[in-house]
Amino acid sequence: MDGRVELGHIEDEDWSRFVAEHPAALPFHDPAWAATLAQAYGFRPFSLTVRDPGGRILAGLPVIEVRHGRGEPKWVSLPFTDHCPPLETDAADLDLPGLLDAARRHAGVGRLEVRGALTGPAAQPNGAYVSHALPLTGTEQEIFATFHGNQVRRNVKRGQRAGVTVRIGTDESDLTEVFYRLHLRTRRRLGVPVQPLRYFRTLWQRGLGSGLGVVMVAEVAGTPVAAAVFLASAGTCVYKYGASDERQWAVRPNHVLFWEGIRWAIARGCHSFDFGRTDIEDRGLWEFKTRWGTAQRELTYHLIGDAAAPTGRAGMSASLRTIIRHGPQIVPRVLGEMRYRYHA
Repeated sequence: MDGRVELGHIEDEDWSRFVAEHPAALPFHDPAWAATLAQAYGFRPFSLTVRDPGGRILAGLPVIEVRHGRGEPKWVSLPFTDHCPPLETDAADLDLPGLLDAARRHAGVGRLEVRGALTGPAAQPNGAYVSHALPLTGTEQEIFATFHGNQVRRNVKRGQRAGVTVRIGTDESDLTEVFYRLHLRTRRRLGVPVQPLRYFRTLWQRGLGSGLGVVMVAEVAGTPVAAAVFLASAGTCVYKYGASDERQWAVRPNHVLFWEGIRWAIARGCHSFDFGRTDIEDRGLWEFKTRWGTAQRELTYHLIGDAAAPTGRAGMSASLRTIIRHGPQIVPRVLGEMRYRYHA
């Protein structure tokens, strides 16, 4: 090992194999995820790896180079992603943050943002969140029994009695039309822009269509009332996106949808079901996820290089959120088409 970080193609055979075989890999490490983001938003994806003298990868992470206009580029691992820490082998005895710092300096990049933990003098904290994961050990019945009796089990059964059924999407339109309509409604209700439609087209073509996950649709009497996207790779299933018609919440479609997502993950052979990232101050969502028999852990993001400017929902003004909530339905879509990539 010469102590240098190599830049490689995101779908390089060695990197793809390293991710597929690594026990800590998440769906977000899968090359298809970075390729999806890069194609949809017009960025450059690659991998950063450290190898031993024989060429075997000891550590690495997927990265996207984000550049807006003539501004200075930055590296992100990865934008629009809940959790993507570097992957290392037991044989790696590295100052990985120091090596990554040298690589970004050599490339003339101002900063590297990592959606995960780094330890070393070159790394500085850059945000904290929590996640909730359900261990998929035991039978379906045993796992179901770990859920909160009144808040989860009863609501799942209530939805089933009310006629809520769930199907797996088999066509691109299930994501780009059925899910997207519900997603647009949900994002407007929350007062935030929606991702560009081209992103969901790319997600189907590069991700879900190639086996990275599924879109599930909950229906009542044939009418879609909720939908969700679940990503799965290397033994972990992650809830990534959810959307619903709030007028149908009384029949508990989201509870039925999550349970079917968990059942799908069990059948796929996953060992963990991750409910996704939660803002620490979002107590309502935090409580919802804890009722599913989950274990909570802190997600800490880190930065190497120049300080990053705040992005995302926290950086939006209250007036803009009000405009989205109360304006025409086209508003969050237009804002997303024009501006969403700038949150990367």
